Amino acid sequence: MVDLLVEREDFGHGGNQEVIRPMAAISDVEVMLLTPQMQSFESGEKTNTQAKVRLEEIDVPNWNYEYVFWEQNEVDLEGRKVKFQRIIMPMHDDEERMKKWLDELNVDAVVCSGSKKNVSMWEKWMGPTETMFRAAAKSGTPTLGICFGHQLLCHSLGSTIKRAEKLSSGIWNLELTTEGDSDILLTNHKTKDDDIISGLFSHQDHVISIPNNSTLLSKTSHNAVTAVRIKNELGEPMPAWGIQFHPEAAKKRIERAYGWGHISKEEYESFRGEHDGAGILASFAKIVLEKSS
Repeated sequence: MVDLLVEREDFGHGGNQEVIRPMAAISDVEVMLLTPQMQSFESGEKTNTQAKVRLEEIDVPNWNYEYVFWEQNEVDLEGRKVKFQRIIMPMHDDEERMKKWLDELNVDAVVCSGSKKNVSMWEKWMGPTETMFRAAAKSGTPTLGICFGHQLLCHSLGSTIKRAEKLSSGIWNLELTTEGDSDILLTNHKTKDDDIISGLFSHQDHVISIPNNSTLLSKTSHNAVTAVRIKNELGEPMPAWGIQFHPEAAKKRIERAYGWGHISKEEYESFRGEHDGAGILASFAKIVLEKSS
């Protein structure tokens, strides 16, 4: 999991737990966390001889100490002990080497979270991160990009990202395309054919063009590329998606974030309502389990 919100415990570590929760409900889970936004490029060379290298404090000179650094943590989720461990990520742009690294780690899924950073305001660490993410998506490993992760995945496949004049915060209904209406990630949790799928959004960057080798699954009234699914070179759908909204934004996380002053009253009011995040994450968990079985 690419952990890009470490400085916001509610939406960072808390959001990670919401992504993992439905996986923990059906299987044992171990989570490897990547923090390339704070990791030194030099530390990435440690992966040249060993795939899984524990990330230590010396490896993250850019750590934001609004949040206490820890190398590993254990959390009770759905009656299971789930271990979260930070590891070093290679910091290069060689897609084949990234694929080899992922293969050696033997990961069952790759998820990239949202971020306070912006693809439209490019930073050096984003290059290796999008290379790794693209390699995961193209390899057939279940892959999910959330908000910033969606934008980064789409950018890695040729999309244009533009910054809007203002932040978009709220809950919008997804306008599903023909492909989206039967997509296993977005709609498997539906109980009726006419169920409306909605997502919670908080972003200012927008994907404005459909990435190469992908299918548009949905848009909203404010965002033209809300969800995409990646295809292989033969045009066949892969278990890899980018979604602009935040399925991990559970109601209790939003309330806690507001109580801690991490979101404004205006944002809090815009988030008050139901959305389909939990159902979509449950669908992703099933996809991961089926793929790894």
